Amino acid sequence: MKWLTIALALVSPSQAYIRFGCGTISIQRLDPVVEPGKLPSSHVHQIVGGNAFNASMTGDIGNKATCTTCSFSEDFSNYWTAVLYFKARNGSYHRVPQYPNALLGNLEGGMTIYYLQQDFNSNGKNKITAFPPGFRMTVGSPTSAGNSKNPGLRYTCLKDVMTRGGETNDFPKQPCPAGIMAIHHFPACWDGKNLDSPNHQDHMYNTVKGSFQNAGPCPASHPVRMPQVAYETMWNTTMFNDKSLWPADGSQPFVWSFDDTKGYGTHGDYLFGWKGDALQRAMDSTSLISNNLKTQSVAEANKCKIKNTVQEPIDGCKLLSQK
Repeated sequence: MKWLTIALALVSPSQAYIRFGCGTISIQRLDPVVEPGKLPSSHVHQIVGGNAFNASMTGDIGNKATCTTCSFSEDFSNYWTAVLYFKARNGSYHRVPQYPNALLGNLEGGMTIYYLQQDFNSNGKNKITAFPPGFRMTVGSPTSAGNSKNPGLRYTCLKDVMTRGGETNDFPKQPCPAGIMAIHHFPACWDGKNLDSPNHQDHMYNTVKGSFQNAGPCPASHPVRMPQVAYETMWNTTMFNDKSLWPADGSQPFVWSFDDTKGYGTHGDYLFGWKGDALQRAMDSTSLISNNLKTQSVAEANKCKIKNTVQEPIDGCKLLSQK
């Protein structure tokens, strides 16, 4: 399982985080957190994780899923974001494909997932409490029209697949040689009571500083330190780098599936689904490489799929968003 060994080798000596890949399990208009039960949801999403994903999800997801696209086979959580499209000069839309992080093997699309305890170098002094069954949250908002004030929501114009740094809070203005990486850092301070809240954010408090820096301390209103979840999604925009296809005024041509051409509305959803106490064991371990988390091969992860319940084309022609 060379690909997983490489990924885990990036963990620093103090073992402050786990980092792993999850392949795509579905691309469709479903959102069981923000729009539960709605078929279809307002815009198309790319989803990774367990096969219990559907329009209405309640209870202990870790006991309902039977397979996962994630490298840790006990992680049946679901992670999702909007989908990126290219709007051509002729007005047509084309879905931008994803590709896995270079260090995570030949997963089908998907994202790189992080669970950080403090940062890359320290576990910190506080106990890290794993999310309980039924927990869910979001970060960001599709209605954000101005500059993102959340430093955890950023983009990187990739010079190559290993590029890190140079983050911006809106879409890159020029063609990116190796694509665009979208970055989502979730808050890690919990009120200790609510598994969700009406806006899916108030039960958490955001002390994120971005760029994998140490998050700030938790306030008294949200005293429970949880793992800081982060996503990295690699969008392969290279096939659209011909500027003769871009808008005539030279403006950048990429747009989220909820019709955001600036990038400020980027957002992510998280629904906890680790099996039993697997995540807590990982957070309690002083050596995350040897914490007995079960792994699976890329081939096994790629086998895990669900059937689409929303039947519609997703690859182009028009933007898949309901106004």
